[in-house]
Amino acid sequence: MDLISLLLPQEVLGHFALTLIEESAEQVDLYLEELSIRPGGDGVYVSKGFTPYSIVQDYPLRGRAVFLHVRRRKWYEASTGAMVIRQFDIAHDGPRLSREFAAFLKEAH
Repeated sequence: MDLISLLLPQEVLGHFALTLIEESAEQVDLYLEELSIRPGGDGVYVSKGFTPYSIVQDYPLRGRAVFLHVRRRKWYEASTGAMVIRQFDIAHDGPRLSREFAAFLKEAH
C-alpha cells in the first residue's frame, strides 16, 4: 500500500492523479486532476480540458488542515455535441467536507 492511498478518500483513488502538493504551517493543499479515462457508452468522447477546481476539506494531518483541490475533465460527445462531466461522490452535502471526514465528525459528536 502506498502512502497516498492512506491520505486520499477512497472515492478519489483510481479516478484522479495527484499533481501538486503545497504545504504551509497551517495547511496542506493536495491538487488532483481526473485521469483521462473516457466515459462509458457507445459515443465518441474527446477530452476538452478541465472544470475549475472544487475545494473539499479532508481529515487534518499533523495538526494542519487538509484541502483537496479537485478538477474534473470535460468530455465532448461527438455525435450529440453534448458536454459530459462525471460526478464523483467525494464531498458531503452541505459543508464542503469529504464524506469520510463528515462521517467522522458526526460520530465524534
